[in-house]
Amino acid sequence: MELDTQDRYSGPVSVFKERRLPEQATPAGYAALIHAYDLSVPLPRILSATGERHRLKQADGWRIYTPRHAPQAALESHLIFALKHEGVDLAVLKRLFLAIGARPIEAIVQAAPTGSYARRIWFLYEWLTGSRLGLADAERGAYAAVIDTKLQYAASGKTSKRHRIKDNLPGTSDFCPLIFRTEALERFLAMNLQARAQEAVSAVPRGLLARTAAFLLLKDSKSSFAIEGESPPQDRIQRWGRAIVEAGKQPIDLYELLRLQRIVIGDARFVRLGLRTEGGFIGEHDRDSRMPIPDHISARHEDLSALVSGMSTFDLLITPQLDPVLAAAMLAFGFVYIHPFEDGNGRVHRYLIHHVLAKTGFSPPGVVFPVSAAILERIHDYRRVLEEYSSRLLPHVEWHPTENGNVRVLNETGDFYRYFDATAHAEFLFECVQKTIEQDLPEETEFLRRHDAFRSKLALIVDMPDRTSDLLFRFLNQNSGHLSQRAREKEFAALSDDEAKTIERLYADIFLLEE
Repeated sequence: MELDTQDRYSGPVSVFKERRLPEQATPAGYAALIHAYDLSVPLPRILSATGERHRLKQADGWRIYTPRHAPQAALESHLIFALKHEGVDLAVLKRLFLAIGARPIEAIVQAAPTGSYARRIWFLYEWLTGSRLGLADAERGAYAAVIDTKLQYAASGKTSKRHRIKDNLPGTSDFCPLIFRTEALERFLAMNLQARAQEAVSAVPRGLLARTAAFLLLKDSKSSFAIEGESPPQDRIQRWGRAIVEAGKQPIDLYELLRLQRIVIGDARFVRLGLRTEGGFIGEHDRDSRMPIPDHISARHEDLSALVSGMSTFDLLITPQLDPVLAAAMLAFGFVYIHPFEDGNGRVHRYLIHHVLAKTGFSPPGVVFPVSAAILERIHDYRRVLEEYSSRLLPHVEWHPTENGNVRVLNETGDFYRYFDATAHAEFLFECVQKTIEQDLPEETEFLRRHDAFRSKLALIVDMPDRTSDLLFRFLNQNSGHLSQRAREKEFAALSDDEAKTIERLYADIFLLEE
């Protein structure tokens, strides 16, 4: 590799990699390293630069630092700047380490053997590349954490005596998404939604809770299919619902994922079950040439075994130190980006949210939060969150179309799926979980309470079978509390005018006047 020189690094710019800066400034940290070593890697969500003003500015995906923050035009300075101000970006670091090789890292450590940043860089090099540097084990220096928890969320961690480092990365080198601390996420964590869920459930009588849970489960199962544009028969919906009830009881390994796919697909005559044996993408085809027009390109099929193994290990490593919603966002959105199957990925992806919430005890026993229903209500935000990373990933995937209208990926892309920034996904998922706890659960419980009251008082007006009273309620509910002329003349012709008016007043008293 070439020696690190000052002329590798950019001076002040107005545009960086097609991303406009809010003011002319000099790229720093990861941006500087990406430019200096021409790294083909998804750009970090927020890039850094140093400007001429003596105040920090953040806008348009840039954080502009003051002149006093400017690092020297050298590898070590920009690496330290990145770890200090931007946190750990595993994908950028992996590509950088592969580009520069071992010698520059050894030189950084030898120049400052007790320095915490030097030892973090050393650890990350060996962790990411699987190569051992020609350095003796560190003998001095206070143990420093790999992840700065002021910037990013981390696991409890284990010590690496060789580097005198606390490895608090939440995953392994096979799969390790990361999440940055944001004001929104800190607010969600302060809400203690898990305790709120337990309180909401404990306030509901057991019998009513069981019925509420059944309705919420059905709502989630239907919604998960609806997100995919499917209206399957009732038996498939119920079968998938039964699978969701069991979420969290089995570890997520390849066999469990394959079992879930079989349940989701139902009729597999036209779908190849199991891991993909060719490329995959989400998008459209050109109407004339059938050329793929991808919005997202899935992980290479050659990488699927390692990626699934990494997700499985990540699942096993989830500890109380990592908030369940954060862990669910990492695992579930990692799965959907990898897209290991030909079909069924979306529903299994949402199942993984339930899996983590149930496994960690976040979901009260027997209650499934209808997260899919909350996602369906915010489907445009859901797609925007998915595209947030896909749009940064796509330019760095080299591909050719295949004869059958698929894609064949030409370059190494596995790291882009195992090391992605799940911050936006965690914020979105927290919003959905909050809605299910604070709105869906109490609203469904209250609806059933009122429904029971309506049926009880209806029995004092007229005696009819449960099936008929359910039909009557459905007509009233669909027509703002009134029986249509058609219903009065057909299904409920036997009701007198006084009975019909009394029933309509009863519905209004219970469902309309209290709202």
